[in-house]
Amino acid sequence: MKYKFISWNIDSLNAAITGVSPRAGMSKNVLENLAQMKPDVLAIQETKLKATGPTKKHLHIIEEMFPGYKIAWRSSDEPARKGYAGVMFLYKESLPQPMITYPKIDAPTTMDDEGRIITLEFPEFFVTQVYTPNSGNGLTRLEDRGVWDDCYRAYLTKLDKVKPVVACGDYNVAFQEIDLKNPRTNRNNPGFTDQEREKFGLLLKAGFTDTFRYKHGDVPEKYTWWAQISKTSKINNSGWRIDYWLVSNRIQEGILNSDMIDSGLRQDHTPILLEIEL
Repeated sequence: MKYKFISWNIDSLNAAITGVSPRAGMSKNVLENLAQMKPDVLAIQETKLKATGPTKKHLHIIEEMFPGYKIAWRSSDEPARKGYAGVMFLYKESLPQPMITYPKIDAPTTMDDEGRIITLEFPEFFVTQVYTPNSGNGLTRLEDRGVWDDCYRAYLTKLDKVKPVVACGDYNVAFQEIDLKNPRTNRNNPGFTDQEREKFGLLLKAGFTDTFRYKHGDVPEKYTWWAQISKTSKINNSGWRIDYWLVSNRIQEGILNSDMIDSGLRQDHTPILLEIEL
């Protein structure tokens, strides 16, 4: 069976569906475009919702935009910072009803309470998404991030022993120099430290395929994120590829397409697509 999966770091679901700023309008346009693409599963990161999750207004708008979909969400909750991180799945009602889990992976500090992972278990495979912690300005969270990476890798490999895994999200790391426009000047910045790159490499070596590189090889200048702080980052394509669709190695031959979805002039993250036969 062929599946269409989409992942997107939305940088505030509330802003995208209720905001009135020009950027909010661009975000809503992207979300409407994704709805028209009718993915089997849509993974959304950095929802930034309250611990109680989407409001009735949010749910009403989502239901109108995505008729025929069910929703699963996870928000940051105490003792973690409120209105921070957060992930959400929308999946077609016509799919077999998945078992939904909200795993904690024995991560350090408050990371397990920050709303970073949801997993859908379908009869023949898992679909899981992650919003990986950023190492922070001055790399203040780099050590904890390294522990997170080890815990997350252990979690994925545990799933992979049960059935094939399809994993996505904002991994907050550009793995190779080809994955960002300016590797020399960004060396040892958050998302491009030796440690973060090494940990991501260990994840791939544990039995997972980077679907974009599998389909496209070393194609240059294809990115998923452009810094908002620079007004010209997207115009100049000074981006990073930090969002990924990964799959268990044993199902990589089913990959039909893995690519970025155009988000126009909107900076920050762009959605990513995976089409696969499972």
